[in-house]
Amino acid sequence: MRITMSAGEFEYVDAGDPGAPPVVLLHGLSGNSTRWDLVTPELAKHRRVLVLDQRGHGLSVRTPTYSFEAMRDDLLEFVDALGLGPFLLIGHSMGGTVAALFAEHHSDRLTGLVLVDAPPPDGDGDWTVPPRPTEDPGFDWPCLPAIFAQLADPDPAYVADLPKIAVPTLILGGGTTSPVPQEKLAAAAARIPTCTLVTLEGAGHNIHQTQPTQLLAALTAHFPA
Repeated sequence: MRITMSAGEFEYVDAGDPGAPPVVLLHGLSGNSTRWDLVTPELAKHRRVLVLDQRGHGLSVRTPTYSFEAMRDDLLEFVDALGLGPFLLIGHSMGGTVAALFAEHHSDRLTGLVLVDAPPPDGDGDWTVPPRPTEDPGFDWPCLPAIFAQLADPDPAYVADLPKIAVPTLILGGGTTSPVPQEKLAAAAARIPTCTLVTLEGAGHNIHQTQPTQLLAALTAHFPA
């Protein structure tokens, strides 16, 4: 489906009963809505599932600039345009950072928050931009250096504002096979007032693709539809 917003046209998936409790899914850097294909059909049995191709990704608009904040504001415009009531928000990796920023500023719009292997950026790590591939990378390449720049030198408020998240929150970690330091997920969970950390050992970074059944079980246990 297509929707026109201030930045341009965005693509999204709308599955399930329109009257069911809504959930919005956000993919990671270089991904798109199809990254959620292993969980979307199951979620759609009991929820209205909205999966947004974020700017620069999938079939959505390519824009002159990219940032976590721009994607957060895209999300607000998206749910406003759909007239969406309170919803469950799930984000993976880059999408998890977007989701956390949204929750820090708009907890009143949410019924819950799920961060999938996505600690808030703290500046740690090697964020050297790799060479641009000769083949089409499948997303707008300028998005990568823009996001890497924010990961290397993040706004301190990303971490400082975690206590402002005023909804039940679930953080899912991929365990020792994930490149994400799992202790950073634990530190984030400790700063969010109502938060549970669940580690799916062996899942790696892309939990929704490697262990979709376990991810769905964790969601159901913490956020029954």
